[in-house]
Amino acid sequence: MTDPIADFLTRVRNAIMANHKVVEIPASNLKKEITKLLYDKGYVLNYKFVEDDKQGIIKIALKYDPKSKTSAIKTLKRVSTPGLRKYTGYKTIPRVLNGLGIAILSTSKGVMTDKEARKEQVGGEVLCFVY
Repeated sequence: MTDPIADFLTRVRNAIMANHKVVEIPASNLKKEITKLLYDKGYVLNYKFVEDDKQGIIKIALKYDPKSKTSAIKTLKRVSTPGLRKYTGYKTIPRVLNGLGIAILSTSKGVMTDKEARKEQVGGEVLCFVY
């Protein structure tokens, strides 16, 4: 696998399309940080890190609207790929849906959203857009 972040996003996207309640993803530290951000911003219902003999598993409970049965996540879009990295300074961090969505960045101060990166005045690699 050449792009584990794209695999993470694709597994979540496929689970949403199939209306699954829980999705299991192989763990890594970067994936754990992205999962925590998605939970903090209200895009997923809950998550759990399960340790096994190998690399571990992230179990994510997806969030759906009870009435319309639509997911809280409309779009997960990978921005920076292994073939073409996208870096940005803090002054030019992209706004997602004019501030309604979030951009997840990997910075020197850790993984954070676009709003947090602007506040901390740090740039970095734009990993994905979520809205």
